[in-house]
Parts: sequence; structure tokens; C-alpha cells
Amino acid sequence: MEPIYLDYNATTPIDPAVSEAMLPFILKNFGNPSSMHAYGLAAKRAVENSRKQIADLLQCNIDEIIFTSGGSESNNYAIKGVARAYREKGNHIITSQIEHPAVTEVCQYLENEGYKVTYLPVDEFGMVNPKDVEMAISSGTILISIMHANNEVGTIQPVREIAEIAHQQGIIFHSDCAQSIGKIPVTVPELGVDLLSIAGHKLYGPKGVGALYVRSGIKLEKLIHGANHEMNRRAGTENVIEIAGLGKACELVRTNIEKNQIQLRKLRDRLEKKLLKEFPSAKVNGHPQKRLPNTLSISFPGVEANTILSELNTIAASAGAACHSDQIDVSHVLSAMKVPIEYAMGTIRLSVGKFTTMEEIDRASQEITTVVSRLSQNKPKIYLTGEKSEIKLTQFTHGLGCACKLRPQLLEEVIKKLPVPKDKNILVGVETSDDAAVYKISEKEAVVQTVDFFTPIVDDPFYFGAIAAANSLSDIYAMGAKPLFALNIVGFPSNRLPLTVLEDILRGAQSKAKEAGISIIGGHTVDDTEPKFGLAVTGLVSTQKILKNNTARNGDVLILTKPLGTGILSTALKQGLLEDDLSRLLIDTMALLNKKAAEAMSEIEVHACTDITGFGLIGHLLEMMNGSGTSALIDNKNVPFLPQVDAFAAANIIPGGTRDNDQYTKSSVSYASKISESRQLMLNDAQTSGGLLISVPKNRADKLLKLMQERGIKDAVIIGRVVSRSSPIVRVE
Repeated sequence: MEPIYLDYNATTPIDPAVSEAMLPFILKNFGNPSSMHAYGLAAKRAVENSRKQIADLLQCNIDEIIFTSGGSESNNYAIKGVARAYREKGNHIITSQIEHPAVTEVCQYLENEGYKVTYLPVDEFGMVNPKDVEMAISSGTILISIMHANNEVGTIQPVREIAEIAHQQGIIFHSDCAQSIGKIPVTVPELGVDLLSIAGHKLYGPKGVGALYVRSGIKLEKLIHGANHEMNRRAGTENVIEIAGLGKACELVRTNIEKNQIQLRKLRDRLEKKLLKEFPSAKVNGHPQKRLPNTLSISFPGVEANTILSELNTIAASAGAACHSDQIDVSHVLSAMKVPIEYAMGTIRLSVGKFTTMEEIDRASQEITTVVSRLSQNKPKIYLTGEKSEIKLTQFTHGLGCACKLRPQLLEEVIKKLPVPKDKNILVGVETSDDAAVYKISEKEAVVQTVDFFTPIVDDPFYFGAIAAANSLSDIYAMGAKPLFALNIVGFPSNRLPLTVLEDILRGAQSKAKEAGISIIGGHTVDDTEPKFGLAVTGLVSTQKILKNNTARNGDVLILTKPLGTGILSTALKQGLLEDDLSRLLIDTMALLNKKAAEAMSEIEVHACTDITGFGLIGHLLEMMNGSGTSALIDNKNVPFLPQVDAFAAANIIPGGTRDNDQYTKSSVSYASKISESRQLMLNDAQTSGGLLISVPKNRADKLLKLMQERGIKDAVIIGRVVSRSSPIVRVE
């Protein structure tokens, strides 16, 4: 059974009548609308017919409609176009704190150009007060931009009243109507706007097309320059296929708006009543009456929205907040409305559409009730037993593996406030940024202790356990030590997952412990909201052969033993984007012990070593260079990556931890101009069970590589060299 789609505010499916209207311009009428032959004229008629269909919907003149690539371009053109065309009259813009980023980010961009922007507050219902608009107006105000209806909570703004205030002062007024068109009646005479933005994919039309209404007489500086398309206001050959679809979608809205509005409200209200009946403490966000008929933003206190959605795999919806290990990202709309944090973090948005059925509403309410009841702190815990079915473990976590680590800058702030231990037997402590501690137990031997755990980065519980164990053991190998034994560290949501899943996780860990030649002899468990697993590992090392990450030397070469990209590929895996063969390679790479690489390293006198995990290659390299008082030169071409990492990075499939790493390391790293931003992110990718980074004398590097090759470490490669201290600390060329 397909998931129930309750995310119509994000995008709508294309109406069959719309796709039918587009088909002739895909198969037959392919001409350029600017061409004067029969093919071009057929395309031109389609564009102008669509323009009329939109004008009829908005009740405006045909020549007041300009086609764009979507709502974002429409907003950009409206705001930038007015700002630059009327700069001689003033430089002040008024908007609200709850606008779509396609409005707020444009305003922030213009602030960098010297414009002044007022971001108006909203009340507890997400409503802008027209009096606040009036008070914010100054002699330099040239534009007011307030959305018609909010995409998150559905509150409908007093656009007509604000437009009248604007016009009394001779100020241009723009409204982003992407969310309101198709759900409630929207016409230019009723709203009184000067500029109005439309997005095709919000009203059952195609993505990548939109329109901007521009009242006759309003000047706009061109946003896209070229030929004189769109009455010389927007250059570029018209997207005839999608324009035809947008026009038909607007015609359907005009014909059916009253009927659709009634049906949407029935569906939304039924869902709302059922959920409030089951959860009286839940809070509905948005105006009680002046709200889009299809939108339900509802907050469940004491429950995390992304946890709810991760379990609602049969329902497509959106979260109002994302909870991470170190922060809660509450939407700017809920923040502006001052929704209490305990409610905001449990907010989900459910938006219905014209294809939603009553049966789906009833089924969705039941499934939401089941999940929220199970997760709610106010309900008795339900412990699951029995066999697991098709469980995807990554769907039961908020973050992703080592990307869940605290941001390095936050961790650094905490650690530097703590006292440094004075015990003389501590051979490696917090001062070196090593991932393990070393304690002398005799003149010849020292014990090595490390602990590591994280949330699922693969779906299969067995392989999650194996990878977590390999990752934990890596810290021991990086110190030049041999592991002795380990203890389990378990966080497990027994009210979300059957205990057979935990059994598989532990079996996976034991398989790696056996490969390492050690036993797992106990551990500690807690009941948690999401699965977490790792090991506390104890090892033994000669006091004369301890490897640290702060003893690299000028002239050393840097060897990396595993390819990078596990964070990016794990994110792609969680989103269901990896083919089976690449998933298998990813799992095999992360589950590969660094044991053989460490054994080869022990036969060569190397200077320093660390393993590449959550802080990424650049982060761990910086720790090594800072500790050693040296700098590094990295050859970008030589850094190995798993297949398709570059493609996923270019597609913005990047974990939050990778972005945090990039921000943290930027001030200390110089990248050659040819290295793209996505490549920089790849170099900072938060790794899970990554390889060893070894600083070895240049004259021993080839021998070390040969030993590794003989032991099956085929990916080991020289990626750079250590140089004398300079600024920046790391240069990537």
C-alpha cells in the first residue's frame, strides 16, 4: 500500500487534466514561441492561452502576467526588481518574520547592498498586525512584502488591509500567494496587491514554472537579461510545456475552487478532531478561523517530531522542528510565533489535498495515534516482542552515525574549561586530541582505553553492530596498541523496536570482536528514544611504541588507508538512493577493521597516527598538525573517495556533521581556487569507521605501502606531506 500523502503544502501531484494539456507540447508542438512558422505559432498560442487562463483566475489584465521558473524566481524578481527600480525614492523594505526563504533571503541579500529591512513580528497565531506595518513605514519605504498564507501553519494574513495602508503612503505592495492559490479564492481586485507570486507545483501544476502578476505602471529592473521575451521583462525561451500545464491548473482552480475549499476543510477538520480527541494536550498552531482549509500544524508535547515521522513510514508529512544531539532546530515560523519549545519540537504539519480521501484521513489518524501514544512520555511504555519484519534501522534515528557528534567548536569550549589531570601515569590524555587514553601500568606496558558509540548508519542491525564495533576498535589500532577486551554500550528504544533487533546488533559486534581476537564481556544498557551502539575497548601497548597524533614531523608524508565519503553515502542510503552494489561496498568499507593496516604500521617506525572518524579528514588532520606544531600540504587529486560520492555531494546529499566540520575548519584551511565547494565538503565529510591517517618518514613510506598491499589494504595511498609551520595550517592543492 502506498504511503498516505499529507504534504500538499510541500508540493501537489499533477492533475491528470494538466498532464493531458501538456502532452501535445511534449510530443508534437515543440516549436519556439518566438519563431514565425507554424510550429512556433502553435507554441506561441499555447503561451498566450495560458497567460489568459491565469489572468482570468486573478481577474487582472493579460499583459500583467509574466511567466517565471517558479515561486522563488517570482519573489526574487518582485523584490529585487522593485528595490533597484525605485532606489532613488528610498531603500527601506518591510516584510515579516514568517516569510518563505525566497523572500527573507532576498531581503537579507539586499541588506548587504545597503538596503534597510524591517522584519515584522507576528502574534501567537502567526498573524501580522497591520498597525505594526503602519508604524514601520518611513519616508524611505519603497516596498512591503507580506505572504497571503503561511506554508507551515496556514494563517491567512490581512493582505487587503495592509495593501490599503501601503497605497495610502504610495508604497508598492507584494504578496507571495504560492500557498493560497488553489485552496482559497485569490483575485487581484480583492487583495489590492501590486505584485503577486504564483508557483505551479502548489496548485496541481508542474514544478519549475510560475508566474508573477505585475500591476500596470509598476517598474521592475530586469532580473534575467537576454532577448525581449515576456514583453521584454524576463529573457529566455518560454517553457511552453510547463506553461501550458500552469495555465490549465489555474483554469481548474477557477472552476472548482468553491467545491475544493469545502472538501479540504472537511478532510482537515476530521483529522484535527480525531487527533485532539486522542491527545487533548496537543496544540493546533495557526489562526483558529483565518487559516488555510487544508493545513493542520499540530504539536505533541514531550515527543520529537522527527521521531514521529521516522515511524510514520506509511504517511508523508513534514516536521516543524528537527532534534539533533546538540540542538533543536525549530522552524522560523514557530519561533516567531513563540511556540513553547516542548510543543515546537513535537510539531508536525499535515496538509491535505483534493486527491485525499476520507478513508486515508481515518487511517492516518489511527496510525498517528498509535505512534504518538507509543512515544508519549505521558503514556505507559509499550514493550515490543516477537520477530522483526522489514525494519530499516536508519529510520529510527534523528541523525546519522558520527554526524550526530557534538559540533567540534562546542565540544572544544566545554573541554577547555575542565581541569587537566595531573596523574604522572597518564601518558596520553586530553591534551593531544587522541581518541583514546593511555595509562602506564609498568615501565614497559600501558593500558589503552577508548569508548565510541553512535546511531545507525545502515539499515541492517547486524551490520550496524559490526560497523560500530569496527569503529570503536579503530581507536585502539590508531594508538599502536592491541585490543584485549570490550564492553557493550547500548541505548535501545524497547517501545519502538523488538528486542530481536538488539540481538542482531550484538551479534554483529561479536563478529568483529572475534575477527579482532577479543571477547565482549558485558556492558551497559539504557532505554533510549533511538538505537545507539558502540564499545568501550581496552587494549595494551608498549610504553616505547605508543602512537599519538601530535608527533608528526616536518618532511613526513601522509598516508590514508581507506577511501572517504562514508558520511555522504550513508545519508544517501538512509534516503533510499543507493544501488545494492554500492550499499554493499559502503558497508564492507565501514566494517573493515584497521587491524591489518595497524599491523603493517607496527613494523615500520612511523611518527604519528589518528583514525578518520566524525570530524572528517581535514578536522583530524588539523588536530594532528596543531598538536605537532606543523602544517600539511594535501594533494586533492590523490585523496581517495568511494564511488559516486561526488555526485551525491553535488546533489546536496550531505549530513549535518559534514557541514559543521567544514565551518569549523574553514579558518585554518586554504583550498586552491579550482577546488569546488562540494569537494571541500567531501574532504570534511564526517566518517564512520574510516581509515588510519599516518605520518611516516618519506624514506619509509613506500615500504609501508608495500606491506599494506601485501596484507590486502589495497586503498592505502599517499595524500600529502607534512611541512614546517605556516598559515594556513592546511593547504589543499
